[in-house]
Amino acid sequence: PELLLRVYKEGIFPWPENDSLKLWFCPEVRCVMRPADIKISKSLKKSMRQNNYLLKIDSDFEQVLEKCAELFSERNATWITDELKSAFISLHEMGYAHSFEVWDNNELIGGLYGLSLGTQFSGESMFHRVSDASKMAFVFLSRVLENLNFDFVDCQVPTSHLMSLGACTMEKSDFLSWHKEAVHNSGRIGKWNDLCQSLNLARSIDLI
Repeated sequence: PELLLRVYKEGIFPWPENDSLKLWFCPEVRCVMRPADIKISKSLKKSMRQNNYLLKIDSDFEQVLEKCAELFSERNATWITDELKSAFISLHEMGYAHSFEVWDNNELIGGLYGLSLGTQFSGESMFHRVSDASKMAFVFLSRVLENLNFDFVDCQVPTSHLMSLGACTMEKSDFLSWHKEAVHNSGRIGKWNDLCQSLNLARSIDLI
């Protein structure tokens, strides 16, 4: 966990090569999103209204981590190693790593996890077992971070999924300038499982 904290504070993150964890990575083009820039499509709004799933933060970090690892395993990728899981669980216990979860009654159907440093959140991985559940988790993340006055989400590498939700790209030098300032800002360290109640974000429909 200490190594992960150190490299993340430098703008570096672990990245797979040939489906295994071999690299520390800081790409020339970085994907980021300001929380207020989140885009919710008409179809996603409809899904959120119809299903009205329950939202939680940090209620089952380890299960979110495991389900993200399972998703990559299904794709024959194994970069979320046992060592990496253990380190992130330690970071969660230390109050730096957090999970944003979408529940259907007692079933975890979508979520994401990442690392909070100052006023930057580094998104690591997301999963879904029901259509749109990972998008709801990302909208959930953005709403919470906006309320906490976070500067941006480091989405790391651009994908069509992230870009459709409002993410954009920037050059490495510009990102590192943003990053340096954000990680040295005063942040919120500790478990975040009380935030849903304080921000009145109990269900997916509350995000619209």
